[in-house]
Amino acid sequence: MASSTSIDTTTTTNGDAPPPEITIDYISSDQLTPLSNPDTQIQGLIAGLESKNWIEVCESLNDTRRLALYHSDLLLPLIEPVMLILVKSIKNPRSALCKTTIMTAADIFTAYRDKLLEPTLSGAFDNLLLQLLLKASQDKRFVCEEADKTLNSMVQSITPLPVLQKLQTYAGHHNPKVRAKAATSLSNCVSRMSLEELQEFGLVLLVQSAAKLLNDRLPDAREAARNIIMSVYKLYPENEEQKQESWQNFCESNLPALHGQSIIKITTSH
Repeated sequence: MASSTSIDTTTTTNGDAPPPEITIDYISSDQLTPLSNPDTQIQGLIAGLESKNWIEVCESLNDTRRLALYHSDLLLPLIEPVMLILVKSIKNPRSALCKTTIMTAADIFTAYRDKLLEPTLSGAFDNLLLQLLLKASQDKRFVCEEADKTLNSMVQSITPLPVLQKLQTYAGHHNPKVRAKAATSLSNCVSRMSLEELQEFGLVLLVQSAAKLLNDRLPDAREAARNIIMSVYKLYPENEEQKQESWQNFCESNLPALHGQSIIKITTSH
């Protein structure tokens, strides 16, 4: 269902009547419909996305969403410049434009999945991921919530191992809110992974990262760390009789004493 925000553009001078409010509709993905003439409409897409008129940009963003969901092969040759434009638009101070951009990113993740991991798109993907983490960490609630949903769409749509590798960078970000958002996405990735995938990433590296997050300032980061630890422990490759002893040895061998004790305590209390 579409929601909307009214933008008050009232500025009066010399008794002039105020201009009308501008209403921006936020159309959910399941309410979007195919374009009537996509081959023609795509020709002006980049120009529309780069327009100085932010209302036109929002309209072009919704067209981009329709192209991604219903005409994905047509949009694919333009996906790199489109993603680079999204990185710019997501920084726009207009919340309505920012939110529409974030919704566009979610539909691109859903439509293109692992294609976004190709080397030619890696830089654009990395920049977009950082901006989503930053927007998810800000104070404007409706923008923050939309960024959270889009990060979850990314995690659910794309193979978790390469996403985990990209998110790992931000688990040590200097901004505690960004760390917490990255940690939550890390946890969601780990919960989708097999033991073989976790081993390919590196069990030691993953547990070491989680151990650091256990002492983070924000509760969301600490909770994500606990979830990561439990996900790893459940898949840990030992039978139940030997598991606790082997896990304890693993933690003591690869972590500082206090960190190791904290992780062992978490897994023994469940």
